[in-house]
Amino acid sequence: MRPTSEDDLAALVRSAPGPLRVQGGGTRGPLAEGDLLETGGLSGIVLYEPAALTLVVRAGTPLAEVQAALAAEGQRLPFEPGEMGGLLARPGASTIGGVVATNASGPRRVQAGACRDSLIGVRFVDGRGTVVKNGGRVMKNVTGYDLVKLLAGSHGTLGVLTEVAFKLQPIPPATATLILPDLTPARAVAAMSAALGSPFDVTGAAHLPGTGTLIRLEGLAASIAYRVDRLLVALAPFGQAVVERDPAAAAALWQSVRDGAPFQGREGDVWRISVRPSDGPEVAARLGGEVVMDWGGGLIWALYPAGMDARAQLAGIAGHATRVRGASPDIPAFPPEPAPVAALTAALRAQFDPRGILNAGRG
Repeated sequence: MRPTSEDDLAALVRSAPGPLRVQGGGTRGPLAEGDLLETGGLSGIVLYEPAALTLVVRAGTPLAEVQAALAAEGQRLPFEPGEMGGLLARPGASTIGGVVATNASGPRRVQAGACRDSLIGVRFVDGRGTVVKNGGRVMKNVTGYDLVKLLAGSHGTLGVLTEVAFKLQPIPPATATLILPDLTPARAVAAMSAALGSPFDVTGAAHLPGTGTLIRLEGLAASIAYRVDRLLVALAPFGQAVVERDPAAAAALWQSVRDGAPFQGREGDVWRISVRPSDGPEVAARLGGEVVMDWGGGLIWALYPAGMDARAQLAGIAGHATRVRGASPDIPAFPPEPAPVAALTAALRAQFDPRGILNAGRG
């Protein structure tokens, strides 16, 4: 099923005899159960006002199309979403609705916030087949459910997104990435923490195997020159940093972090682990093997032997781990929720999808 209008989508949901697997490009996370319902027919930019830094776009629009339209005006999505198709070995193209449904947020999250922080409005069809709208084209307070925040990261379990609205960000004129080679995970987290705790407005802090520990600065050229010099002094205890000033080369480094490039085309399961940055080195030590650390050590991508439970190795460490690639009948992809959270989740799903037909089995 591939509806081409919101009304068609609502009718399909109302008449659905059983579970629906809601999917944009099919490139984000574990697949749900049920008959396939594709949103790619709901595509196109509805409203783009560069002067107001505002975008309204249909949920099935390819992410690449959105980014190209914004780049042509010197703007971008602040939260730097990635393309997961290569990591998951799936041929589809990521859609902007899939980005919102998974709250996908890349390296710039440490400075600009997550996807939900830039999301200012949504339209969606709930499990009854009712069209719901929340938010708008400007930031404002809401009463009752803040559906904009609820839908971001709901994995399509509360409704099928049809339209989303964002506040945008200008692309800075200059960028530089400091690269510290050969640091252990513990030293890498210490260096990233020092950079993020500095007054120099770091917009990315990651540890990429085979490359080094990356610290990104963005802004006006004169400001970048000053902040690079100061950070080189501040990070001198961690070794001699190389400074990558070429925008294209730096963008390729951060794309590798964002898209999980080191694990693409390799055997094994991939886990996404969110912890306190200070626990990042312990997570890396317990899992062994190769890890990519982002968000200053707070987000860890780990390549793990197929069928093994990474959560069992992380007992006692606060956080959560999701298997984004791989399958095992005995190990759920999503972590179990604490009882109070599970009760709240069940109540929300009963409110928005009383038949339980939307993306059963997803988070």
